[in-house]
Amino acid sequence: MKITMNRKDNELIVALQGRLDSLSALDLDKKLDSELDGIEKLIFDFEKLEYISSAGLRILLSVYSTMESRGKMIVRNINRNVKSVFEITGFLAFINIE
Repeated sequence: MKITMNRKDNELIVALQGRLDSLSALDLDKKLDSELDGIEKLIFDFEKLEYISSAGLRILLSVYSTMESRGKMIVRNINRNVKSVFEITGFLAFINIE
């Protein structure tokens, strides 16, 4: 999976390309851990994300919990397959999707 991060002031955009599975979720977790200080708005761009596993969902849930007290987290450009996983798991109930 390819992870691209662009930070501007207190906003971080994280674009994911490929598959967010158990291996790539660890990489994403490490990269986010070092980038979230001072971030009040976190935007995930899923335009090129093909698949998300339960490990990827756990990372999103963890980051959501962190961002809940700091500001907000948004997911953009979600495709039909990933949206279906969000629906089945209940993520649509609390994740802000644009």
